[in-house]
Amino acid sequence: MARASTRPTSRDVARAAGVSQAAVSLVLGDKWRGRVSEPTAERVRQAARDLGYRPNLAARNLRLGRTRTVLLVVPELTTEFFAGVYTGAARLATTHGFGVVLYPSPEGIGPAPDPFASAPAALDGVLASSMAADALTAIRGDQLPLVMLDSDPDGSLGSATVNLDIADGARQVAEHLLDLGHRHFLHLASDVPSWTFEVRARELAARLHAVPGTTLRTAPTPMTIDGARTATEAALDTPGPRPTAVVCDDDKLAAGVYKAARRRGLRVPDDISVTGVDDIALAAALDPELTTVRLDAELFGEHGMRALLAVLDGRTPETGQIPVHLVVRGSTAPPRA
Repeated sequence: MARASTRPTSRDVARAAGVSQAAVSLVLGDKWRGRVSEPTAERVRQAARDLGYRPNLAARNLRLGRTRTVLLVVPELTTEFFAGVYTGAARLATTHGFGVVLYPSPEGIGPAPDPFASAPAALDGVLASSMAADALTAIRGDQLPLVMLDSDPDGSLGSATVNLDIADGARQVAEHLLDLGHRHFLHLASDVPSWTFEVRARELAARLHAVPGTTLRTAPTPMTIDGARTATEAALDTPGPRPTAVVCDDDKLAAGVYKAARRRGLRVPDDISVTGVDDIALAAALDPELTTVRLDAELFGEHGMRALLAVLDGRTPETGQIPVHLVVRGSTAPPRA
């Protein structure tokens, strides 16, 4: 009868890498910086991969008094963007031996029932979108190490904030449309009270109003295609200069603008230009394809998780906003003369 294979141990990894078991523990516990050299750390990681070594997390957690679990709080799961945030966060967490519990606020934003009998006892930390910040109080997530995403750095609940450079995204949109010759704008603005949407509105208005002869109308809308269609139709029917360009806070809202334009006999981009934000799959599915600000959701989630891991390790997280860039497609063109 064949012997069952023996599970590799940290001693095996240490022997293969030519280091002590203490060094293996430091490297695989991500505590090696300043104590073990980078080449040695990589040698340990490679030895662990070659041997198929997996640390005994249950024993380690019992020693450390930690669950190796973090909570990602998002406003909803119906958007491709937050699925990407989770993917990026979970991918990095896994390499550090952490699991990620994804917790959407049931109503999109606002208070939510406690998913744990005692969150501080069941979790090591929380990563949360500002659009779901109200849910943190209900689940007592603000009592744990906390990193906020898309949050005002000056008023954040968390130990650190991680932001996309959404202000620059708004400026890129404004510059693109102004360069095409547009002067009459409609901002289809999300009605969700959130720092990120406030920044977009403020930066867009500041850039457009700096150019003489521009007009800007703002139409608040629910974050739905039908809501965007209704808001756009109402704005197009309002007396005054008809907007030649519609700036949307989200790609999904842009789809509603397309529907409203067709109902009014307008063609995109011949009669009206449209821009979005996110660059989800929908942007390339629209006809014409949508000009939009690309937000790297997976990179965003990865940076957020890296910041939370730093906080948990007692280190200062890296600062700086994540760059975004405008992807120009067929939905924007110069206005008719």
